[in-house]
Amino acid sequence: MAIESALLIVGAYLLGSVPAAYLAAKYSRGIDIRQYGPGHVGVGSIWTIISKKVALPVIIFDLGKGAGMVVAARLVGLDITGQVAVGLAAIVGHNWPVFLRFNGGRGILTALGVICIWWIPWWIPWGLVTFLAGASLTLLGRGSPLPVLIGIAAIPVVSWVLGQPLAITLGFLALLLIVVIRRLTVPRSDSALSISKRQLLLNRLLFDRDIRERGDWMSRIPKDANLTEAEKARLQKERQKKGLFK
Repeated sequence: MAIESALLIVGAYLLGSVPAAYLAAKYSRGIDIRQYGPGHVGVGSIWTIISKKVALPVIIFDLGKGAGMVVAARLVGLDITGQVAVGLAAIVGHNWPVFLRFNGGRGILTALGVICIWWIPWWIPWGLVTFLAGASLTLLGRGSPLPVLIGIAAIPVVSWVLGQPLAITLGFLALLLIVVIRRLTVPRSDSALSISKRQLLLNRLLFDRDIRERGDWMSRIPKDANLTEAEKARLQKERQKKGLFK
């Protein structure tokens, strides 16, 4: 069983490393999505920079690679500890993909897929409910990532209160740590060169970006951007709505 566990963990990492958002942007528009908007390889970048239509298959794939690997671990007979390790490996792969020199996304959708399967044996998946409740507040917060972080932070507490297996609770704690580390350790962007390190870390932790102004952050594009005029106009319009485009 140790061999099966090791193979599944490696397989989960490699599958998690497949950068669906990067590939979708490359094949649909011929661009490196890391140079635009939030600057990371995630569905949020595709949704904002390109289109919802292109983002949908990315959403399905990122959810599926987390859920699918945990299901595979369960089918081969791994215990809950092994299933947690496999799920975390898929999230780590998404965040630090070997195929993109370890510069990937934030792993939220992959984590959601993992959480769904971790909680399937219980009648009411309160951990999943907690996460979705926090994430749904993002809509009310105009896309702020803070509610997502709150939701993830609340899951291990809910798991502990409900007396779920220790491996599950520790897995949720590890998931929170992975999310926080990924937010805090990305390279500093040019737009944040004048910001103090303390403010930079606070912005990343609370808002998952280097600067406070969401409109400026989400609409960043290179001067030689390979986008259509309609796509450039849409990004400018988003900034104008925020009163940030001059």
